[in-house]
Amino acid sequence: MTDAEDAARLVLATPPRGDIEAVAAALPAALATGLVATVRLDLPGASDAEARRAADRLREICHAADVAIVIRDHVGLVAPLGLDGVQVSLPGASLKKVRAAIGPDAILGVDCGASRHDGMTAGEAGADYVLFSPVVPEPAAGPVEPAPLELFQWWAQMIEVPVVAEGGVDVAQAKALGPYADFAVPAPSVWEGDLVANLKALDAALRG
Repeated sequence: MTDAEDAARLVLATPPRGDIEAVAAALPAALATGLVATVRLDLPGASDAEARRAADRLREICHAADVAIVIRDHVGLVAPLGLDGVQVSLPGASLKKVRAAIGPDAILGVDCGASRHDGMTAGEAGADYVLFSPVVPEPAAGPVEPAPLELFQWWAQMIEVPVVAEGGVDVAQAKALGPYADFAVPAPSVWEGDLVANLKALDAALRG
C-alpha cells in the first residue's frame, strides 16, 4: 500500500502474557486484512530465551504477509533474530546506543508517555516513530498522566515524525484520534472475540 490514504494504520501489539501459539494461530487472518502496518511483540518480564522463542514463532508469519515485526525492549535480539526493529521508552533508554545496536535501517520506536518534551527529544534523536500513551489510563495502573487529544493535535501540526497512540484505544477513541495520529495500537481487548472484525471496526473508526 503506497497511497497514504490507503496505508495501514494499526500497530497490533501481542496481548500481555498471551499464549503465543494462540497469537500465531490468529495472526495470519488478521494480517491478511491489510489493516496492520506492524506487529509489536510485547513480552513483559520475559527472559531473552522466551523472547527468542516467541519472535521465532511470529517472525515468519509477519514477513510472509509483508508486515514488519518489532519487539519491545529486547534491543539485543533485533539483529540476531531478523526482526525489523524495537520500541523502547523515554526516559530511560539511550537512543544513541539503541540505534547503534539495531543498525541504521531498523525501526526505532520510542514510547514517550504523555511527555511532549520526550517526544521532541526522540524525534531529534532519529526515532522512526514516537508513541504517546495512555490515551485513557487504566484505573488499576494507579495515577498516570494521560496523553490528551490536544497532544496529538499539536504533534500533527508541528512535527513530521509519525505519531502512534496507545492505551485505551477503542472505536470511540479511534474516531477522535483519526485525523491526528498516524497509527494506533488497539487495546488488548481487540484479541477478545473476532480479531478480524475488531480490527476492521477500529480501522473504519480511524478513517472516519
